[in-house]
Amino acid sequence: MFQTARKRMPAILLALVTAAAVIAPAHAAGTLRIGSAGEPESMDPHFSSIVSTSYIIQEMFIGLTTADADGRAVPGAAESWNISTDGLTYTFILRDHTWSDGVPVSAHDFVYAWRRILDPEIAAKYASLLYIIDGAEDYNTGKSGAEVLQVRAVSDKVLEAKLKAPAPYFLEQLTHATSYPVPQHVLTRYDRTSQEWSKPENIVVNGPYKVTEWIPNVHVRLAKNENFFDADSVFFDEVVYFPLEDRTTMLNKFRAGEIDVARDIPSEQIDLIRREIPESLRIAPYQGIYYYAFNTARPPFDDVRVRRALSMTIDREVVAHKVLRTGEIPAYSFVAPGTGNYGAPANAEWAKTPYDERVEIAKGLLADAGYGDGGRPLKVVLRYNTSENHKRVAVAISAMWKALGVETELFNTDVTTHYADLQQGDFEVARAGWISDYNDAQNFLYLLETRTGGFNYGNYSNPEFDRLMVEAENNTNLSQRANVMRRAEAIAMDDQPVAPIYYYISKQLVAPNLKGWRDNTTDKHNSRWLSFDN
Repeated sequence: MFQTARKRMPAILLALVTAAAVIAPAHAAGTLRIGSAGEPESMDPHFSSIVSTSYIIQEMFIGLTTADADGRAVPGAAESWNISTDGLTYTFILRDHTWSDGVPVSAHDFVYAWRRILDPEIAAKYASLLYIIDGAEDYNTGKSGAEVLQVRAVSDKVLEAKLKAPAPYFLEQLTHATSYPVPQHVLTRYDRTSQEWSKPENIVVNGPYKVTEWIPNVHVRLAKNENFFDADSVFFDEVVYFPLEDRTTMLNKFRAGEIDVARDIPSEQIDLIRREIPESLRIAPYQGIYYYAFNTARPPFDDVRVRRALSMTIDREVVAHKVLRTGEIPAYSFVAPGTGNYGAPANAEWAKTPYDERVEIAKGLLADAGYGDGGRPLKVVLRYNTSENHKRVAVAISAMWKALGVETELFNTDVTTHYADLQQGDFEVARAGWISDYNDAQNFLYLLETRTGGFNYGNYSNPEFDRLMVEAENNTNLSQRANVMRRAEAIAMDDQPVAPIYYYISKQLVAPNLKGWRDNTTDKHNSRWLSFDN
């Protein structure tokens, strides 16, 4: 309907209407409306694993540290901390603040939360992220009870955590949902594994906002938490998230003034966006990797020759520069360039081989594996979650694979179903993406460790890779640690359990009168830091 109306409007009138719709959203100044790329999984931070869910969780809970407007770790629920000289013991002093029901937040809430997420019965997808805490892995894998977890409440306001090795990223990691507190006084009313407590009518939070309404596939409505310790500085009385997997729909709603932020854009519309609303377009470096995962537990993808052939035949330059055209960078490593404490990542050894030569090498690899010329055709089911961008990339890559005689079937589902299937190993080849939770190469490479579990989508397992990651974990010298992890990455890039395709950039639309939005590599923009001009 919007496009039909445009055809009948004089050009100057259309320009005025478009400008008014973008610059002056028709709603109360106390409401912020955000278009997000998918339906949230849960309001329980222990059951959050996708980016679109994390946006909402981060509005409601605050960890010992929190991300500021620049995405940096700053004091959150803890007002200060001390670190022992060996880098192993962290002592946090909690600030005086309460849950949204007025009950004080205590160190015991953190102990309870960390024991809960690591409880094997919970089966939390992200539990392994906390394995740097001494005893966490043994408890989560059922080798020991909760008593081995080296986290304790020294008093109501003092929390002590002991690590099994120094971790330069630990304070930044504490901004992530895995380390958020949960209200022990509320959860003890429910079954330990239940998410009932996190429904809008039951939930209690310690962050700036609290969910008041969740209508699946329509919106999630958040209201300002008046008991938040910094509530006087929070501008918006209400924040509404709209799950919009179709990026074109999101763009149209933004252009019509129905949302103030679009957290993604349809890449094929980039020329229109740059022409009509350039002042709203925000493109910035983003610390993440877009990749295809191979299910190494399922033939023929248990054959490294098949994985290498398919990966080598992906023309990453074409995907980035001709299919997407929004600034993505072709990827030949799993760790994103510029990641802290690492240096240059370990590219696949064939990264600089001309594309035509790579295709010929790939044909030979497939022939050796019994496919292609003289052999049976290789048939691949390629899965991706709903998005015009993901579909366009999948179509382009399936055309590239056709040069090898590969028959590709494309399979699309919504984002929640897609990632649930990946974590259960129900796929052959699947689109995936990873945005770093903290600025360290370990956060990328741990996805490929055997012990990681669900986030190691393709069930990749290489004993030498695992050994090197443990060696790096226990190395206190940052330079040596980086070298060990690069050796591990080189092994993975040789095995190709994943095919890196491009390094992310953040690309979104922000209303020009929305102030406080600062581009950062973590792409964290909590509503707490935002406000409207006028």
